[in-house]
Amino acid sequence: MHKLLKDSPGQSVMLLGNEAIARGAVEAGVAFATTYPGTPSSEISLNLFQISQESDLYFEYSTNEKVALEVAAAAANSGLRTFCMMKHVGLNVAADPLMTLAYVGVTGGMVILSADDPAMFSSQNEQDNRYYAKFGNLPMLEPSSVAEAKQMTQYAFELSEKLQQPVLLRTTTRINHSNAFVSFGPILPAKTRGFFIPDPQRCVTVPAVSRQLHVKLLERMAAAKEISEISEYNLIQGSGRMGIVANGVSFHYALDAVKDLGVEDKTKILRIGFSNPLPEKQIKEFLGSCDRVLVIEEGEAFMEEAVKAFGQEAGIVIPVGGKSEKLFSCLSEYDPAMVREKIAQFFGFEYMLPEKLPMDDVPPIPVRPPNLCSGCSHRATLYEVQQAAKDMNIICPTDIGCYTLGFLPPLSTGDFVICMGSSVSTSCGFSKATDQKIVSFIGDSTFFHSGITGLVNAVFNNHNFTLVILENDITAMTGHQPHPGVDMQRFGLDGHKKIDIETLVKAIGVEQVSIIKPFKVKKSIEAIRQALDYKGVSVIISREPCALYAKSLGLLQPRAFAVSDRCVDHKECINSIACPSFYLENGKVKIDAQTCVGCAVCAQICPENAIVPLKN
Repeated sequence: MHKLLKDSPGQSVMLLGNEAIARGAVEAGVAFATTYPGTPSSEISLNLFQISQESDLYFEYSTNEKVALEVAAAAANSGLRTFCMMKHVGLNVAADPLMTLAYVGVTGGMVILSADDPAMFSSQNEQDNRYYAKFGNLPMLEPSSVAEAKQMTQYAFELSEKLQQPVLLRTTTRINHSNAFVSFGPILPAKTRGFFIPDPQRCVTVPAVSRQLHVKLLERMAAAKEISEISEYNLIQGSGRMGIVANGVSFHYALDAVKDLGVEDKTKILRIGFSNPLPEKQIKEFLGSCDRVLVIEEGEAFMEEAVKAFGQEAGIVIPVGGKSEKLFSCLSEYDPAMVREKIAQFFGFEYMLPEKLPMDDVPPIPVRPPNLCSGCSHRATLYEVQQAAKDMNIICPTDIGCYTLGFLPPLSTGDFVICMGSSVSTSCGFSKATDQKIVSFIGDSTFFHSGITGLVNAVFNNHNFTLVILENDITAMTGHQPHPGVDMQRFGLDGHKKIDIETLVKAIGVEQVSIIKPFKVKKSIEAIRQALDYKGVSVIISREPCALYAKSLGLLQPRAFAVSDRCVDHKECINSIACPSFYLENGKVKIDAQTCVGCAVCAQICPENAIVPLKN
């Protein structure tokens, strides 16, 4: 039995934050869950995917976040408790249905999780999705700990049903990827079959209907505000005259800071957990009892702006600090030491910076940049494109996936990336705006996510570029989740239809379609050259399973290579493809036999044929 399915109330279990959130959904009786995987949210969906194979939970990896939200919206309006998960930039993709779903509402509890990523550990921006709650008139909750993440997930379903409104649950990487002990509660039985009652005056958002729905939406948010004012998740600790307003992990940093500074009797902290609508009355009362207030929040000045506005309305004239050059930045994550220092600085508390330990005899930490894995087929494909186009002036739009790392030297293939699917659409623009040759890259999962429409646009408008679809049979970067091009029998599941990319591309109208096996270097370069010579839209499908995924399935039989005595130290292998299995020993190239998977790309590009299979 999956550990998150154990009906053992009172048991304390060490869980990852994302596991705690999944357990909270299970305890709430979730019946329907959808997602498109994205770090830092991916482990939530992984656990629910596994749970669905042992329970009546319906779970799906949807084509993209917009589809996931729309599928979930139908289930939630059939009376089922429904959970939709995504990372912060995924909510951009889902924003179209989100804004109108707020008008329509739900009949079953619906929780939409947005996992924000301060410091951009795995993202292309660090946008603050609290503004989506304000923008869309949606209630929002923000946990401050792993244990509270489980508790808030449960409460979010209850709140959603009470308001008949989707509820946003906003986490950050530090909550998603921390570990803590979590106490299990009872598991509510899930209602797994719903019934949709037609209600055109609520569910058919033509303008005449939506005008009335907007009124009702504001009424629901007024009710949510009353709940926020008395919510246990908006709490005050302490009784001093120096006030701190905090949310998320910043709340615990502030608690630790006032304790470390020995000023617990001088400070009080208002923790905001029910963050939209903000508890206006509570904040005004808090301001009226303080001499100074410091707002501590990662990301943008979401609470700070509201706190200052509430103070002005109440005629409370006190210093309110937050985002400034001397205090807190909108950039990156905060940490306990930073928060402690800024609290002392703002309130004038006595504080001595801790002495730094002498580090003169400590060697510098080795630099470990992100890298494509040993045996990654993307490395071979990127190299082959560079060889095929080495006499051309090319632009290489790329996309979101492992292959994005191809922009790093020595492959240096990747000139422009914005978001999922953008490589195809931006290729259209580059092909019309310049006379340069355009070669763009997209992964198979990303192609299904949002690359298809760009390719339709390219064919219809007769653009001129080559699209390389990197088909490695899985959504690799986020942890090997399935997509519509995956054989689901590998997951032990039947009832899914695999979508063939080649058939799909040809059906769209692409006339020049080539299939390459990237570990066959010479043939691949020749096929790529033919595609580059084609006038119009050409597509190259590079087929080779992700090495890590293939290894996990037992499909990979590693065959290590070694550098023989024929090597004359050209270092063509390292300088061209930089596989992480290479290393230098006394200035000579060596291959780590424990990590080499035997793709043989290096052996094919070595000018001396000095790389050969190990006999044992």
